[in-house]
Amino acid sequence: MPDEKTPTGDTRCGFVALIGAPNAGKSTLLNALVGSKVTIVSRKVQTTRALIRGIAALGNAQLIFVDTPGIFSPRRRLDRAMVTTAWSGAHEADLVALLIDARKGLDEEAEAILDKLSDVKQPKLLILNKIDLVAKEKLLTLAERANGKTKFEATFMVSALTGDGVSDLKAWLATRVPPGPWLYPADQMSDAPLRQLAAEITREKLFERLHQELPYHATVETEQWKELRGGAIRIEQTIYVERESQRKIVLGKGGQTIKAIGEAARKEIATIVEAKVHLFLFVKVREGWGDDPERYRAMGLEFPKE
Repeated sequence: MPDEKTPTGDTRCGFVALIGAPNAGKSTLLNALVGSKVTIVSRKVQTTRALIRGIAALGNAQLIFVDTPGIFSPRRRLDRAMVTTAWSGAHEADLVALLIDARKGLDEEAEAILDKLSDVKQPKLLILNKIDLVAKEKLLTLAERANGKTKFEATFMVSALTGDGVSDLKAWLATRVPPGPWLYPADQMSDAPLRQLAAEITREKLFERLHQELPYHATVETEQWKELRGGAIRIEQTIYVERESQRKIVLGKGGQTIKAIGEAARKEIATIVEAKVHLFLFVKVREGWGDDPERYRAMGLEFPKE
């Protein structure tokens, strides 16, 4: 039965893939388009590992945004899985939006993505992000160069952080997704289960707290999600690392680091679920999890054979 807020009559619905190099601002833009946090944001690169969908509505159109992992030159097995996932998201979407960091311009990573975009048959649009940090003349030159390499149906200049230009982008997309029924209830903002989103939030706090390479070798899984009397939620999560030395880093002296991570994650999860949250974090060593096919499936990634 359709949600009572879902419009009747001629509706539109489609998938929009956000692709780009690491740190182009895809996750920040996705959250701005949806109007709520649906994916983690970090200054460190390659924080998004799988395809995370955010859902927004404008008029009679439902937009399903796919935030893909940043596209880069892969070195590890996990890297290859992330890049493969990003391109699969582009090939399966109705529209493909290439996001470029206007400060970096057409650097080596952006050029490589532009070259490969010719293999993508779907309609494409160009989004220049972080325009609040770049002179207008440079933006115009950058847009001209990018359009000279690939055919884009439209070019948008936005600041995902401040929201400048986001509403115009959203309005254009609402007219371009194909006609069809809405796939999600009108009030749903993501198709990621709350358990998964809660795990992503905790992983984000790992990134913020720890500045070593450790977070790339850590994964978070929500082991228990239990609703208690009175509406509170008890959540148990396990942070898996590959070595005992990493476990000690996550715990910190006297458990202070894990305590700070847990408190920051608890507050944000509570805001999203609109309930009191009791969060319990555990840190365990799982050697070689980066080569375990089951872990890749849990993250929504395809396990590379080589």
